[in-house]
Amino acid sequence: MDEKDGLILEALMKNSRISLTHIARELGVTETAVRKRIKKLERKAIIKSYTTIIDPYYLGYEGVALVGVDSVPEQMLNVFEQIKVLPITRYSALTSGDHMMMFEVWCKNSEELNKFLKIMEKMRGVTRVCPAIFLKRVE
Repeated sequence: MDEKDGLILEALMKNSRISLTHIARELGVTETAVRKRIKKLERKAIIKSYTTIIDPYYLGYEGVALVGVDSVPEQMLNVFEQIKVLPITRYSALTSGDHMMMFEVWCKNSEELNKFLKIMEKMRGVTRVCPAIFLKRVE
């Protein structure tokens, strides 16, 4: 990966629908060169997917939270796998720092969120669940 690849990635992160012609013009290269570089980045799994960031509140989700979860070390991967596949889990990561795992969850309301948090707390191996409720999503 070189500087041009980095600039292409920056452009795509700002707007994944940006035209290849626009990127090519900014970099001073051909559209074909940009297309080939993007294909290479996709093959190497540097670009994993293209997505749209949606405000969950617009879709009626009022119980949105970033949840830190800790577990006993030998159960960490099991707990992680159980939570990441749930339909309300929108993002998941294994982390270092304050928590072993982080999950963004979207629930229809605070009651549904509280129910989910109680279920998480009772999962085998979980030692701590720390939610941070979103008040407003800012991009």
